[in-house]
Amino acid sequence: MRVVLAGGGTAGHIEPALALADALRRMDPSVQITCLGTERGLETTLVPQRGYELALIPPVPLPRTLTPRLLAVPGRLNGAINSAAAVLDRVGADVLVGFGGYVATPGYLAARRRHIPIIVHEANPKPGLANKLGARFTEHVAVSHQDSPLPHARFVGIPIRRQIAELDRLAIGDKARSYFGLDADLPTLLVFGGSQGARSLNRAAVAAAPAFRAAGVQVLHIVGKKNTEEAPPGRPGEPQYVTIPYCDRMDLAYAAADLAMCRAGAMTCAELSAVGLPAAYVPLPIGNGEQALNAQPIVDGGGGLMVEDGALTPEWIVHNMLPILKDAETVVRMSEAAARMGHRDADVKLAQMVFEVVRARRGGNS
Repeated sequence: MRVVLAGGGTAGHIEPALALADALRRMDPSVQITCLGTERGLETTLVPQRGYELALIPPVPLPRTLTPRLLAVPGRLNGAINSAAAVLDRVGADVLVGFGGYVATPGYLAARRRHIPIIVHEANPKPGLANKLGARFTEHVAVSHQDSPLPHARFVGIPIRRQIAELDRLAIGDKARSYFGLDADLPTLLVFGGSQGARSLNRAAVAAAPAFRAAGVQVLHIVGKKNTEEAPPGRPGEPQYVTIPYCDRMDLAYAAADLAMCRAGAMTCAELSAVGLPAAYVPLPIGNGEQALNAQPIVDGGGGLMVEDGALTPEWIVHNMLPILKDAETVVRMSEAAARMGHRDADVKLAQMVFEVVRARRGGNS
C-alpha cells in the first residue's frame, strides 16, 4: 500500500500526519509513505527526523476563503498541482490523506485529477479553506469535533504521538521531575507557548514567580528559543523556577506537572486531554477564534480553565491557579475530567480508515 500525506507548514498539520504515518507502519511495516511539503514549512525538519520521505512542491499563496478566485490563481497553483500529481504518479499512490494547510490544496486537486481516493482530516472546529475544498471531493472525512460542519464527517479525534498517547504520568512523575531538576514532592506548574514561546504567557508567569515560591509551588517554564525571560533568583530552600528555551521531551514535561498554562492549539488540547493534564488555556488572540473553541469542551467538562490573552496577569494567576495547585483533590478531579475528554487512539482509527479506503479501491483485496 502506498500512501501520500499532505500536511505541511505548521506542527499542527505535520504532527497528526506523522502520527498517522507511525500508526500505518505499526499496522503494516510494508506500507510506503511519502509526505508532501514545501521548502518553507517545518516539514523540512520534522519529516526527515521521523524517517519518512519528503517530496517538495512549490508553495502557493491562496485566498483565505472558499471563492471562485481559488481556481483562478494563475500559474503557481497549476504548477503546484502538476508537481503534486507527479509525486502521486511516481509513488503509485493508492490514497492521499490531507490535513489542511497550503500543501493540502494542490494535493487534493492533484488526487482528484488522478482519480485517487482522498481522505480529509480536520483538527479544528472551524475547517480551513483547504479542507473545505477537499471535503467536496470525498466522502471520507475524519474530524476532531463532534459538531464539525464538514459533510460526511466521522469523528476520530486528533492523531498524537505514541510517546504521548501511551504516557502514564503518575508512574513516571518522580523520574520526570528529576529529569528537570525539580523536587519530587512539590506542586508543579508547567508553562509553555509552543516551540517559539508566547510572550504574554512568559511575562505573566515570570512576574508571578515570587507568589509561586511563597505558595510552595515550583515551575517548569519552556520560554521558547527566541525568548530570554528569566525569573529572579529565589532564596536558598525556596521552590525552584526552572526556565528552559526548548523541550524535546514533552512527555516528561507533562508527567512532571500537576497543572499547565499554555495556548489552546488543537494539538496542545489533544495531547493534554489524552494524558489527563489539566490546564489554564490562553487562546491566541488572533485568527478566527478556533483556539478558544478547541479548549472550550475541556473547560466545560471540568478539565481546565480559560482566560483571554489580554486578561492574563500575575494577579489572575495568583487568584485562579494557585488555589488549584495547592489543593491535591482539585488537581485529581480536574485531571480525571481532562482525561475523559481525551482520545488516545485517534491515530489507529484514522489508519483503519486508510486501510478501508484502499481495500475498497482494490475491490476488497488487502
